[in-house]
Amino acid sequence: MDFISIPLVVGIITFGIYRLFDLFVRKKERLAIIEKIGDKFEASMIGNKFSFPFISQSPGTFGTLKVACLLLGVGLGLLVGYFICLNSVTGYNTMQLQNNAYEISGVVYGASVLLFGGLGLLCAFLIEMRFLKNNKD
Repeated sequence: MDFISIPLVVGIITFGIYRLFDLFVRKKERLAIIEKIGDKFEASMIGNKFSFPFISQSPGTFGTLKVACLLLGVGLGLLVGYFICLNSVTGYNTMQLQNNAYEISGVVYGASVLLFGGLGLLCAFLIEMRFLKNNKD
């Protein structure tokens, strides 16, 4: 599983830096809005605007469906990758792997996770398009 640790750590660090800058920018924007409104500001003007970073709460988006299909695809990809390695890589079930077996299993896991994760997002897109087409009619 070494093939996924480096991109995962880089992604987490990048996301953390992005969220830090986003926090500072939002703070400045909120302070500017509060100064502009002044005494007319009430708590009811804000409403319920708190949301998760990747999942939009507006009625026209399908963020939860996208995340769910992506996670289902990644899980299915890991399962398929395990079965491919179990049946094709020699010594995988006894963990007495030969010289090249670690690289082969890493490629199989990575390819299957990316393939099935992409298929999960494609399924989410098709479901969203079908839903929007049915609501138009």
